[in-house]
Amino acid sequence: MTFFVRTAGRNDLEAISILLGETWHDTYDGIYGPRKVAEITASWHSVAALESRLTRPESEFIVADDGETIGGMAFAASSDPEKKLVMLHQLYVRPECQGQGIGSDLLQEIVDAFPNASTMRIEVETANEKALRFYERHGFAEIGRTDNCGRDDSGIPAAVYEKPLPG
Repeated sequence: MTFFVRTAGRNDLEAISILLGETWHDTYDGIYGPRKVAEITASWHSVAALESRLTRPESEFIVADDGETIGGMAFAASSDPEKKLVMLHQLYVRPECQGQGIGSDLLQEIVDAFPNASTMRIEVETANEKALRFYERHGFAEIGRTDNCGRDDSGIPAAVYEKPLPG
């Protein structure tokens, strides 16, 4: 399969929601249990929750698509007035599509979408060793920790990673 990266659209939201559910269950069921993962995905990854990202200013919402399947997705945004810091909120690849370079392609597209940014930041669950290795291979380094990954009240601890960008 050959995947190409493109901007996400409204018609993709259901498939993205399903992809996020599958990916989260595959990654986090062993950490948080299936029930907690189902609660998180129902809240964070519903079509309604994803829809607002389509029109968020200073953001990029993309998918990797082979014409039949969405194999991955990424969402990043800059809320920094100087637009120097980009927060990579999501980068997920469907479990059966991992290892094909989709994550690297998505990450590069996100980096390219913010040419003036000097730093990209991401929060990564420390038990997600595959993700930690991926980001470290792509030049990210741990700069700290948070007790609330993704949302101020999530209660999910994570490592905070940053990568310098050319901008």
